[in-house]
Amino acid sequence: MSTHKDQQAILQKLGIKQLNRMQLEAHKAISEKDELVLISPTGTGKTLAFLLPLIDLLDPSLEQVQALILVPSRELATQIEQVARDMGSGYKINAIYGGRAGYKDKNDLRHPPAILVGTPGRVADHMERENISTEYIEVLILDEFDKSLETGFETEMRAIIENIDRPRKKILTSATQNVTIPDFVGLTDPVHLQFAAEQASQLELRAVVADEVDKYGALALLLGELGGGRGIVFCSLKDTLQEVSVFLHRKKIAHACFYGGMDQLDREHALVQFRNGTHRILLASDLAARGIDVPELDYIIHFEFPFEEALFTHRNGRTARMNSNGAAYLIKPSNRDLPHYAREATIISLSDTGAPVPGEWATIYMLGGRRDKISKGDIAGLFFKQGGLEKQELGIIELKQNYAYVAVPKHKASQVIKALDNQKIKKRKIRVSLLE
Repeated sequence: MSTHKDQQAILQKLGIKQLNRMQLEAHKAISEKDELVLISPTGTGKTLAFLLPLIDLLDPSLEQVQALILVPSRELATQIEQVARDMGSGYKINAIYGGRAGYKDKNDLRHPPAILVGTPGRVADHMERENISTEYIEVLILDEFDKSLETGFETEMRAIIENIDRPRKKILTSATQNVTIPDFVGLTDPVHLQFAAEQASQLELRAVVADEVDKYGALALLLGELGGGRGIVFCSLKDTLQEVSVFLHRKKIAHACFYGGMDQLDREHALVQFRNGTHRILLASDLAARGIDVPELDYIIHFEFPFEEALFTHRNGRTARMNSNGAAYLIKPSNRDLPHYAREATIISLSDTGAPVPGEWATIYMLGGRRDKISKGDIAGLFFKQGGLEKQELGIIELKQNYAYVAVPKHKASQVIKALDNQKIKKRKIRVSLLE
């Protein structure tokens, strides 16, 4: 078992001062009970809530998959993988998911990770091919399990659970209140921890009536009024999202796009550029409503009303998180009523005096990552010494297995790339380029 000192060391690595009430109660329940259903809003830290006690349940002498975490999306899989690695537990963790090259999965599974994270489709496929041994899996975590069911993974989830011989621990998480737990999960006497959306009282709900201008014009005016804030514009349909993107480009309003039909690497690039401030606006489908790692937001805009109330709640959960303030805006056509779940929204008028403020950063893509024994400190040293940056000019560094993303001031990006391309870190020549 890890000590309190070990736990504090992990939290320090993650930049977290202390666990919140949900995380403390979840830690206790997972440590003491065999089954847990954890319901808590988006952005409250459910990933850490189950990863921290999970480490205590693993056997360091066993080189087999001991914990399986099923997730509904690629983004959530890689997010959990990254958090677990940042914890520095010493245990091998890998994420497998659709859209990832099969040979990468095989390389990772050749030496089985203690913790395997994956989307149900990809995990079920590897189980069928006998690339994953279930003999030693003692902990099964279904993260955002209702989302996995919504996206059509029930058959695969059933097959996976049937293949695991009575795991010692079963943990289900969701951000949806009053969610139905499927019978095939096989829970017998679970502990239920349910936390309400405490941020709701700090969320301001506003509506913009698109009468004299169309919805696109209303969106442009609203983004102009919001100025330099950081936010997500939600669309319900991919076709609408693409049309809005064309409109924003025409208006020279910088943004990143994120939706299910995009290539996986493009989706990763969009989130990286949004997190590090290269883009202040993320134009997204409901794929971004939960299960992705984004910074604290100033606002949410519902360009299209969500199809159901639960989606409205999940979208709004991206802002006004963890005791901070935020606002959600609805673009309401003059010939439509507000949906019943947003009737309390305050109708506001817009001026034509502001303009969206573009991001001040640019993202540099660097070949070379963890597998090359490169650390964030190595990268920072290179960008300071050879790149000529001052301390305050180095933005967020995201380090992956084979590459890294580094945020630098937009006006210095070209000179930094020129100075660093073909330089060496730990005797390895690196290549750098601008991420468009």
